[in-house]
Formats: sequence, C-alpha cells, structure tokens
Amino acid sequence: MNHYEKDKRLLKQRLDEYRYRHSLAVAEQASHLAKRYGGDIEKAYRAGLLHDITKNDSPDSQLACLKRAGVTLTPIEQCSPKLWHAITGALVAQSDLSIEDGEIVSAIRYHTTGKAGMTLLEKIIYIADYTSADRTYPDAQTVRRLVEEDLDKAVLYALSYTVSHLSARQVPIHPDTIEAYNELSAIRTGKEG
Repeated sequence: MNHYEKDKRLLKQRLDEYRYRHSLAVAEQASHLAKRYGGDIEKAYRAGLLHDITKNDSPDSQLACLKRAGVTLTPIEQCSPKLWHAITGALVAQSDLSIEDGEIVSAIRYHTTGKAGMTLLEKIIYIADYTSADRTYPDAQTVRRLVEEDLDKAVLYALSYTVSHLSARQVPIHPDTIEAYNELSAIRTGKEG
C-alpha cells in the first residue's frame, strides 16, 4: 500500500465526511498549484491531504498532544483554539505517520497562519486551503483567479482577507499572519515603487 492510501485510511478514521472531502480537495488543488509553479507535486499532494488531520480532534485531545510534545502555546494561541490543529497536525504527521520531510511538516504547521519567509510549498498549502473546490466564502472566486496569475498576489490577498475578517470581529491575529502580510505587502510595495 502506498503512503497516500495509508494517509487516506487514517484520515477516514480521524475526520468527519466534510473534512475528509475538504482534505482531498486541498490535496488536488495543492498538486495543481505545485505543477503550475514548479513545486514538488508529491509533497504538495501529501501536505494538502494531511493539513487538517487533527481538525476534528477535541480541544482536550489537542492540548494533550501539545503537552506530550512539550509544546507551549503562546498567549494568542491559547485563546485561539482554531489554530491548534495546524500545530498538532504537524506533530501527528511526524509521530503517527513518521513523516521526516521538514518541508511537508512545516507546510502543515503554517497552513492556517502563514509566516514570514514562506517556502513555495508553504505558500501552496496555505493558498490551496483557501482555494480548494469546496470553498464557498465570498471572495473564493477572486482568490482562485488570482492564484492562477500570481501565487504571491493570491497569498497576500488571502492574508489581507484574514486580517480584515479577524480585526472586524475584534479577535487576536497571530503574529505569524501579521509578519507574513507585512513581508509580502512590503515586497509588493517595493515592486510597485
């Protein structure tokens, strides 16, 4: 059995049907974007497939996973349980699936917040999660169009959307998201200036 089949079997056990279908859709979009932008298609597919592996785990289960791994959440992470699955997902990919490829693990880890200095694979997984075929949020079509033109523009648009959405709700924004947004917007401003 190849690792994709093993991964899918594990996902079927861990995820509800909606999240399982979403994971397949992100994997497909990630492999498409890897092909489009010269990335590693296999790594993109696997990272996309596994990005939400702990999404349906309970908060207590995720906290236990973090504790076992010796991970201490920052104050912003403590009050943002929706971010935990990215951290625990990376841990589970390493421990349960023995994934030693740091690029795949990091792409899973930062698929929710992004970060400054994102690699091509990290950008692909971040934006594939936004633009997979199952996504229906208001700007999904805009981001899908942008990602076919320019990966960095699409990532910047998605980061901007996230920052605006979270600030409108007056909830904390992870520093990694702010740093990713600032870095990409400074690069764009430099290119335009």
